[in-house]
Amino acid sequence: MTETQSSARRTGPALEAMYQFLLWLMPMVEKFPRSQKFVLGDRIENAALDILDSLIVATYSRSRDQSLANANLGLDRLRFFMRLSQELRLIDMKRYEHAARGIDEVGRMIGGWAKANRAHAA
Repeated sequence: MTETQSSARRTGPALEAMYQFLLWLMPMVEKFPRSQKFVLGDRIENAALDILDSLIVATYSRSRDQSLANANLGLDRLRFFMRLSQELRLIDMKRYEHAARGIDEVGRMIGGWAKANRAHAA
């Protein structure tokens, strides 16, 4: 079993996927030009960290609905920020596509988690 699989087993796949996405994202944002690093770059990092924070809360609390909803909203914000980064040519199409796939993967996991949580509550 790999380290990532072991971590996902302990914390959940959505949280681990978001953590791995952040490991890729943060060094990429550091390469933004100075003029955007502290504007759009900070927004991207804060949105991604807020999603991670919401997933941590959802992992370790009994009432998960609001935390999962916050994480989902954060993913939508992050999608727009990444799209803007690509259209401003701060990231190339290859990195944008990678980011979009990663965000979609986390989104599917959060959606499945929320659905399972609603089914369990019913």
